[in-house]
Amino acid sequence: MLDYLIIGFGLSGLSFTETALQKGKSCFVIDSEKNYSSRVAPGLYNPVILKRFSVAWKADEQLDYINYFYQNLEKQFAKRYYFPLPIYRKLFSVEEQNNWFVAADHPILSSFLSPQLITHKINHIDAPYDFGEVLHSGYLDVNQLLNDYTEELKNKSIYRQEVFDYFYLEQGAEGISYKGIKAKQIIFCEGYGSINNPYFNYLPLDGAKGEVLLIHAPELDLQVILKTGIFIMPVGNHYYKVGSTYHFDDKTVLPTEAAKNELIEKLQEVINCPFQLIEHNAGIRPTTRDRRPFVGVHPKYKDMYILNGLGTRGVMIGPYVAKHLFDFIENQTELPLEMDIKRLKKYTYPL
Repeated sequence: MLDYLIIGFGLSGLSFTETALQKGKSCFVIDSEKNYSSRVAPGLYNPVILKRFSVAWKADEQLDYINYFYQNLEKQFAKRYYFPLPIYRKLFSVEEQNNWFVAADHPILSSFLSPQLITHKINHIDAPYDFGEVLHSGYLDVNQLLNDYTEELKNKSIYRQEVFDYFYLEQGAEGISYKGIKAKQIIFCEGYGSINNPYFNYLPLDGAKGEVLLIHAPELDLQVILKTGIFIMPVGNHYYKVGSTYHFDDKTVLPTEAAKNELIEKLQEVINCPFQLIEHNAGIRPTTRDRRPFVGVHPKYKDMYILNGLGTRGVMIGPYVAKHLFDFIENQTELPLEMDIKRLKKYTYPL
């Protein structure tokens, strides 16, 4: 009997699978390989919520852990996936400069915001009021990591591509079974697809559609992540990811002309050089109303767990909450209430 059957293989599924395998546990992954938000997301990580000048939830702890987690994966695959890069926040007025200085001087933010403005010019970007620099930020090449890890699981014969059919899931005295697979526990890491899960669809998972462009701009020599109303993120050889939009009504994963035009219009307000549109992708982020992940055990079935709701900060949150869930299952440590689905007392499973 396996230790874990893991359903879904975006950032949450990868994070839990890697955590369990590193601890010597046996796993099997089932994934539909549909358009997970993880696969289209830019992979940007940032410890600061710049709109409000506040530190993201548990940013210190998450940064410490992801440095170890992703660098260990780079060693395993002998490839680079994890790219620390500063974020330059373009400032638009003297008032914004002063607000930056005040924020950078705050004890909670001082380790993440440089107190010195970046005054050097960047070709093809007009910035008369300079840039504020965010530290301990960067991006993860999520899609490449997921592809490489999936191939590794296939080589070990512990991966199956299919749409999970809940009808065939059975609970027993010693665990669960699904189409000939038996495991002690099942972990649902389905992202926004969780709305179709009859065991966890009682949880208030929202969805925020995001669309991202990949452009080629040979004259733009940007070596940092630029943040204005959008972000522009270099991914090598003068290719840049540009995003992102937020729409809450459209729950399809089809790219839209409206979002493309919105991003291109904003991009043209920031850079003044030619560029070519290479790709346009869309996905549904699994967001939650209190902006905290959904982690924990099912209220009725004690061999059934959820790891979901990573929202826009999956690169930072994923490994951190996966470790907490693993320790909760294997070592009976308490889950922090902020992530535990028990906090959602008014949303109850129909027992």
